Amino acid sequence: MSATTLEARELFRTAYENRYTWDGNFPGYTADVTFKDNDRTFNGQVRVNQDMSTEVFNIEDEQAAAQVKSQLWETSIHRVRRSFEQVHGQNIFSYGNTDESGAVEILMGGKSEGDRYKLRDNEVCHVHRHIHGVVVTIDTFSSHKTEEGYLSHRYDSIYHDPKTGELKAGKTDFEDNYEQVGGYYILTSRVITSEENEEKATKEFGFSNVKLLQPAMV
Repeated sequence: MSATTLEARELFRTAYENRYTWDGNFPGYTADVTFKDNDRTFNGQVRVNQDMSTEVFNIEDEQAAAQVKSQLWETSIHRVRRSFEQVHGQNIFSYGNTDESGAVEILMGGKSEGDRYKLRDNEVCHVHRHIHGVVVTIDTFSSHKTEEGYLSHRYDSIYHDPKTGELKAGKTDFEDNYEQVGGYYILTSRVITSEENEEKATKEFGFSNVKLLQPAMV
């Protein structure tokens, strides 16, 4: 492995390990949820278990409950702490271009051949990944800094067909906010803005009254 390849690998490892994640003692939590889907509002309760499984209660509309569950799972799964070797041990890293903002491009070979990232200020600010038959591109514009790593604040995503490059889903904008509860940062709001049939669609997820679950007695 060349010195340059090792350097690119270590630069990426440092940014990867700078992401905020929950430790192995994370007990899970409950919260009240308010979901505003354009002009409709739903209220209920949620539970994230220690194993990251998610539950939604008292929202009778199945589609609304499924959307809440999906967003809760999506944010929780990103808090799982997995070692760099577990996730990227079979990848080869090399430098791409540095853009006008100073972001350094990292190109993937090996298991994740074709994926690429950009790093700025020890954070991943651009992701271009092949996932489940689509290519997802995510650009992050701002982040929350914590003493244990960073959390994305404002970002967007676009999905393309990996073979044709055809747009699968238009740009979707996200804004996430967190609060610290019992030593853990928990998502308290997510606003998603997208275009549906040339009209702006907004979904707001608010989580309040967050309480950690009691850890099991050993």
